[in-house]
Amino acid sequence: MTKQGEGLSMGVIIVAALGLLVLVILATLILRAGGQIGRGTSCEAIQGAFCAEDDGTADTCPQGFIKDVTRPCADEGSVCCTPSPVQETG
Repeated sequence: MTKQGEGLSMGVIIVAALGLLVLVILATLILRAGGQIGRGTSCEAIQGAFCAEDDGTADTCPQGFIKDVTRPCADEGSVCCTPSPVQETG
């Protein structure tokens, strides 16, 4: 008389291991993509923009640039200066 082992079958263990592997791969892909989102919205991501030290005045950015408070700079105490839109006079 032989006793069969109790517990989970080998098939269930394999399916669970594959499921965990898929979850790890998905988590890695999502975390990598999340890091790129921050780079896309930062000040350095805009062509022609730069970070300048915020002196607390309205004219922190030089002429031809506007202060963009919606875009973060890497340095704390800095503001993003983006090129101002060209306005045609006529």
